[in-house]
Amino acid sequence: MMRAAIPALLLATITFQATAQSPRIPSFWDARERIERPQIADLPRLRFLTTVDFPPFNSLDANNQLIGFHVDLARDICRQLSLDAVCQIQALPWDELVPALENGDGEAIIAGLAPTAELRDRFAFTRPYLKFPARFVAGRSTSLSEPLHRSIGGKRVGVVADSAHEALLDAQFPDAEAIPFSRADWMLRDLKAGRIDAAFSDGMRIANWLAGDEPEDCCVFVGGPYLAPDYLGQGLSIAVTRGNADLATAFDSALREIDASGRFAELYLRYFPVSFF
Repeated sequence: MMRAAIPALLLATITFQATAQSPRIPSFWDARERIERPQIADLPRLRFLTTVDFPPFNSLDANNQLIGFHVDLARDICRQLSLDAVCQIQALPWDELVPALENGDGEAIIAGLAPTAELRDRFAFTRPYLKFPARFVAGRSTSLSEPLHRSIGGKRVGVVADSAHEALLDAQFPDAEAIPFSRADWMLRDLKAGRIDAAFSDGMRIANWLAGDEPEDCCVFVGGPYLAPDYLGQGLSIAVTRGNADLATAFDSALREIDASGRFAELYLRYFPVSFF
């Protein structure tokens, strides 16, 4: 009984902005909460550090200009905090981000830096503004339906071998017949061909696949989304130095307002037209 109940609990921290006909847009903020914003109006500069190799979050366009979800979100934060005049976004190689922040060459990292226990000793982090759920995807004629932990029994479910998703599938859906793959694209190819009943993987990866031409409208999300921090991490946060913790609180205030205004939904659908929630 306890095992069967756990998948439903993985949804408990998400609220959605959606109607029956519109895409689900996740929100991780309590609309009733008011976050007191620290006084940072006299900040001499606000430099966000990111990378160029994590599309659609941050990358370079054909004109070598920095673009992406994180770039637009950083600019919105600057506007929300009335810091447009001192706001900059700089791209660095991934392994230079942490040293640059520690050396004072930037005020914040917005690049998907995981808030591990070791990094929390060195940095302050905002609350997560986006998380990556696990999702099932199956053919359009699938018989799978909620509650998934019941209908998945005996079904051949593709999963990337030795991944967090394989561990999560084994722990939460033990009645499924896990079919391990060494590559996600091979797994999705076999799903399209009908050689497996479903696949279980990162929701964003599957959403990007569904939005492309390769699936040819073969498949749809079923069940979920499933958030499991112990397996999949805490989600995306912005990092600042420990001595600049007030800035993280100011970012939280700005992010909550961006969410409440509908601007986050606009950005989410711009970069993820097939919602992974």
